[in-house]
Amino acid sequence: MQSSWPKRLWIVRHGESAGNVARDAAHAAGASRIFIEERDVDVPLSERGQEQARALGDWFAANREPERPNIVLTSPYVRARSTAALAAERGGFQSTRCHRVIDERLREREFGVLDRLTSAGIAELFPEQAEARRVMGKFYHRPPGGESWCDVILRLRSMLDTIGLHYGGCNVLIVAHQVVVLCLRYLIENLTEEEILAIDARGDVVNCGVTEYGFDPDAGPDGALKLIAYNVTAPLRDAGAPVTAAPDAPVAAR
Repeated sequence: MQSSWPKRLWIVRHGESAGNVARDAAHAAGASRIFIEERDVDVPLSERGQEQARALGDWFAANREPERPNIVLTSPYVRARSTAALAAERGGFQSTRCHRVIDERLREREFGVLDRLTSAGIAELFPEQAEARRVMGKFYHRPPGGESWCDVILRLRSMLDTIGLHYGGCNVLIVAHQVVVLCLRYLIENLTEEEILAIDARGDVVNCGVTEYGFDPDAGPDGALKLIAYNVTAPLRDAGAPVTAAPDAPVAAR
């Protein structure tokens, strides 16, 4: 019987976006707000982000065609869709044999009233939210109009069910956001709150960093996905592309 898990699963954070650049500029200036003209869903890749996405594609192109993605699932946000498109073009998996799907369950975490605020801005404008997050912890804290990590995990549970229902035995590439990478690790590896937050505390998921799983038929009664690599920057380093890791979210709200 064919496994309901993919043969290979790659989870990739999008390339550096104009939002990442604007966030760094706001923190460097000590500003309260991150100034971006577009809606978050429409924020494009920066030039470095485009270079990173092409480097990711070159990395996949080095594999034989049967070892490249044949299913690509992306967040609807422009920065994720653009990353997937550029990588597919360079990686040789943009043909009709590669099925590409935009899925809103892979979208960025929603920050509600804290959207586009720096850590200084949150402390200044919403001190009660900063305190609530301190008390509850980032895993459970839900800002008004926004989502907690648990909320993201709830929608990703159904995403994994969809993958199991339709893409068993396939090579699946997911292109999404930092919190999605972490929350999928939480689900796939059956981690605890403490374990996933410890992984997060070690450092940000890099732009176009690769997290890879392979199906192990000997893991458990029905087999399971086993982690091969986390947050690997080899695609960027091999191509000489810059490695960047600025978070999309306000530091105090991640």
